[in-house]
Amino acid sequence: MLGEGPAWFDDALWFVDIKAPAVHRLDPVTGATKRWTAPDQVGWVLPAADGGIVAGVKGGLYRFDPATGAFALLAAVERDRPGNRLNDATVDAAGRLWFGSMDDAEKAGSGAIYRADADGIARVVDGIAITNGPAASEYGRTLYYNDTLAGTIHAATLKDDGSPADTRVLARIDPADGYPDGPTVDAEGCVWVGLYAGHAVRRYAPDGRLLATVGLPVANVTKLAFGGPGLTTAYVTTARKGLSASELAAQPGAGDVFAFDAGVAGLPLPRISRATLAGLAKG
Repeated sequence: MLGEGPAWFDDALWFVDIKAPAVHRLDPVTGATKRWTAPDQVGWVLPAADGGIVAGVKGGLYRFDPATGAFALLAAVERDRPGNRLNDATVDAAGRLWFGSMDDAEKAGSGAIYRADADGIARVVDGIAITNGPAASEYGRTLYYNDTLAGTIHAATLKDDGSPADTRVLARIDPADGYPDGPTVDAEGCVWVGLYAGHAVRRYAPDGRLLATVGLPVANVTKLAFGGPGLTTAYVTTARKGLSASELAAQPGAGDVFAFDAGVAGLPLPRISRATLAGLAKG
C-alpha cells in the first residue's frame, strides 16, 4: 500500500509497507521473500552493530527479531505528538541514527528530524508536516532531508558533535513534477530523490544541479536504495496509496519494488553503533 524504507544489508533488500504495517525482505538472487506483521505503522528497519535490527514504528524505536517476528520497545518517541508517525531514517558514518516524523494526516507542521547517539535522542529540526530522509554523505559531513509538502530538498553541514549548521535549500521541485520523497546519497556524493506523484527518481549534484531523471511506470515513487554486487543496482519502492480505481488500473505495478542499473555505486549502509544503542536507553 505504501512501500518505503528500502535498505540493503545482510545481502538482502529490506523494506516496509507503512499502511499495511509489515517488514519485508527480498533475496534478489533466489527471489525468496519474507514478510513480518508490524505492531503499528512502520517506517523503516536498519541494521545495528551488534547484529540486531532496529525498527521505527509509530510511537517509538523497537528491536525487531526476524527469527521470531517480535518487536520490543527500545525508546518511546513523541508521546506528546500522538498524531505523528515515524517516516524515514538513515545511519551516518559515525553510527548515529537519524530519523524523521510526520503528521499522519499530512497537514500539521508537527514533524521533526531526530538524532540518536550516545547521549540519547535529540530533536534537531522541527515544524515540518512531512519529513523525508535524512540521508548522510559518505563521511557524515552533510545531512540531507526533504520538506515534502514544500517541495524542498535541504542540505546541512554537520559539526563534529552531530549538530546541523549552515542549513540551505539544495533544490526546489515544482508540484507539477511531484513531491520530494525519500533521499539517498551515492558514492559520488550525489542525491537521489523519489518523486511522489511524479513517476520518477531524480539525481542531484551536491550543488543542487539536476543531473538525471529516471522515469518509472507508476506515479507514487517513494525511495531508492543501492544494493546487489558492487551496490550498483537501484531498488525503488513505490505506493498505491492515494490512487483512484482508474489510476490503479492504468498502473498495475503501483506498490511494487522496481530495479534498474544506476550506472553509479551507492554507499555501504553503516550500522547503528553500540554507543547509539546504549544511548537509546536514555531516551
